[in-house]
Amino acid sequence: MKTIALRIDVDTFRGTGRGVPALCRILEKYGVRGTFYFSVGPDNMGRHLWRLLRPAFLWKMLRTNAAGLYGPEIVLMGTAWPGPKIGRRHAGVIRAAMEAGHEVGFHAWDHHRAQAKLTTMSVEAMRSELRTGLAELERITGVAPRTSAAPGWRTNAQLLEVKSEFPFDYNSDCRGEFPFYPVVNGRRLEQLQIPVTLPTYDEALGRDGVTDENYNEFQISLLKPERLNVLTIHAEAEGGRCAGMFEEYLRRVLELGYRVVPLGVVAAEVKESAPEGRMELKAFPGREGVLAVQI
Repeated sequence: MKTIALRIDVDTFRGTGRGVPALCRILEKYGVRGTFYFSVGPDNMGRHLWRLLRPAFLWKMLRTNAAGLYGPEIVLMGTAWPGPKIGRRHAGVIRAAMEAGHEVGFHAWDHHRAQAKLTTMSVEAMRSELRTGLAELERITGVAPRTSAAPGWRTNAQLLEVKSEFPFDYNSDCRGEFPFYPVVNGRRLEQLQIPVTLPTYDEALGRDGVTDENYNEFQISLLKPERLNVLTIHAEAEGGRCAGMFEEYLRRVLELGYRVVPLGVVAAEVKESAPEGRMELKAFPGREGVLAVQI
């Protein structure tokens, strides 16, 4: 079947409170379900500002109009004072997404810290970060998350091995082409990986002639009817300024005969047949720094 697995990353306080309800309304209108990956601890995203010293990150912020896309408060979140605890303040939003039939997964406790530092932490610090976030998400939903997604697709062998200690059925930690079981230090891990196959809005916009006006055409042109397509959207973007654009995309792909499903549906379908594979940290088009890529 022509398939798009829909991954929805929720990184911030604003994205949870405003973006998630907006996306749930759009998805309900079209009878579609997706996988929401929630960050549940403090919103300290303003601490990314030091990265403006890096030309690649500065260019990304400028070409995507980040303040307009994510909201002006992103500049201050967690800088002058500790960021608000997302799970404490927006527990009802997270529960409502689950009750609407969407799959709920774990993204991060502190998204900024996970994206910037998790892969360089000690094993025990990694475990602690995961335990804290998972306990909070389970407190909110009443069930243990069965899937996780590394913020910024930043993961490494050590983090994959630590994740294997937790009861995830599958993860979405890298970019790539097809689901696989990662081989780490000569050992196959039994948590399936479902890589993201399509670019995100912030990666594509302003590059190679992509604009808001032709973004949907660009994304649809990348779909492969004969293979799995995995799309990541962000509650802060497609649940905010880009909501109308996303609704139009959804309408068009459904008219083209694609089914749009949570990642868990795909995991259940391929778990017996997925091959082994590997990933490594590499530079990636449209993003600053390195991220995990299937090889």
